[in-house]
Amino acid sequence: MPHPRRFRFGVQFDTAPSSAAWADLAREAEDLGYSTLFVPDHFGDQLAPAPALVAAADATRNLRVGTLVLDNDYKHPVVTAKEMASVDVLSDGRLELGLGAGWMATDYQQSGIPMDSAAERVDRLEEGIAVIKGLFAPGPFSFAGKHYQVADLDGQPKPRQAPHPPLIIGGGGPRVLALAGREADIVGINPAIRSGRVDRATAHDGAAEVTDRKLGWVRAAAGDRYDDLELQMLIFLCAVTDDRDGTLASVAPLFGLEPEGLAAYPHAWVGSIEQIAEDLEAGRERWDVSYLVVQGADNMRSMAPVVARLAGG
Repeated sequence: MPHPRRFRFGVQFDTAPSSAAWADLAREAEDLGYSTLFVPDHFGDQLAPAPALVAAADATRNLRVGTLVLDNDYKHPVVTAKEMASVDVLSDGRLELGLGAGWMATDYQQSGIPMDSAAERVDRLEEGIAVIKGLFAPGPFSFAGKHYQVADLDGQPKPRQAPHPPLIIGGGGPRVLALAGREADIVGINPAIRSGRVDRATAHDGAAEVTDRKLGWVRAAAGDRYDDLELQMLIFLCAVTDDRDGTLASVAPLFGLEPEGLAAYPHAWVGSIEQIAEDLEAGRERWDVSYLVVQGADNMRSMAPVVARLAGG
């Protein structure tokens, strides 16, 4: 019998030099068995998410497209709802909508958008989710919150997927993961980035024993809906090698970890194809995580044998 949480794989891309190159990446991801092409949301060298996702969907047949994740602070949720509903329509119902509270300090500093406290950003995210879901639903919607007010607005277009595209909420802190447990369809369990940049504290927050606690937060908040959630992780290191021990020893200091800590690290894949596949199956048993996302074309290609072995099973 198949596992109740069947493996699915995504790949995250930032940019490409041309329309043709972007379309080629999307088609290659689909041909290699990846479920979803994701685009992040930052102000650096990357394509804007909405047009990039529509272009990827247009170049493919069944590949799903998604945001990982939109920063709620960068756009009013009324605008986000309209843009993402349009992406869902133009992709024929293939959107997965990832939303987050924002974390990258340089984005805020360089754009001039105020970076409020984490608590304030999560407050806004919670209201933003309510607005977006309300505008995706049939009929006019009103909302009166601390941060957003919407008066009798019928969001148009409506998304193709009902009641809405699968909602991804990810993070590493207890409040965001509790929000995800209550509101998301897909929960991303990832390291918390408290300093506004990826650093050693971030790496430590992704450790196996910390991930155990994060899963508990999601379970407690989700309650009876937990079994219906799909749990997702973003992978930061992919290394296919026959010298697992040597690779772990050389790479572990970059994460501020001991080799044995990196060997158990759920966001790093190191070893032969067989070892990596076994680790993913063990991780699914321990954390219920079945939706794994790698980053970039090189990792997409090197992990294709893992995808071929595990996807759908």
